[in-house]
Amino acid sequence: MNYAIKNDILCLLDTGHFHPTENVADKISSMLLFNDRLAFHVSRPVRWDSDHVLKLNDDLQDVADELVKCNGLDRSYIGLDYFDASINRVAALIIGARNMEKALLKALLTPWDLLTKYQDILDHTRVLALQEELKTLPWGEVWDEYCLREGASLESEWFKDVIEYENTVLKKRG
Repeated sequence: MNYAIKNDILCLLDTGHFHPTENVADKISSMLLFNDRLAFHVSRPVRWDSDHVLKLNDDLQDVADELVKCNGLDRSYIGLDYFDASINRVAALIIGARNMEKALLKALLTPWDLLTKYQDILDHTRVLALQEELKTLPWGEVWDEYCLREGASLESEWFKDVIEYENTVLKKRG
């Protein structure tokens, strides 16, 4: 990381190649202090292997939260990985991309300014109460509206499109 900063090289944080007890999100705020921009290779590590389809899990949400909290979205390049030979590759791409977008949406819907205000006045009870309340908010409805506005299939519909594509296009490739 120091070499990249010293030589004006874009630093790449690879979520699939960190020690299992490390969280890439913990590095984002300090990295953005010293880097004009960051690149991310976002994948789901499976033990010491990486490059698996993203799940909307705590690690992914932590990365999205930090990027939004630190105003780092416009300074970041996010590349996704979706390899998993055991599942349909088209579905893998869709699942991973949608999960990254969902994590970013949830982060963008979080009232960081309010959480920061309570933290700054040392009202940790309110911080905890608000964090717990946020877990029950209906962000899925916002996601559905986003999909509708963007002309994307809803969560309950996109898989049917993948199966149709598999049957009409991929199976003909033999």
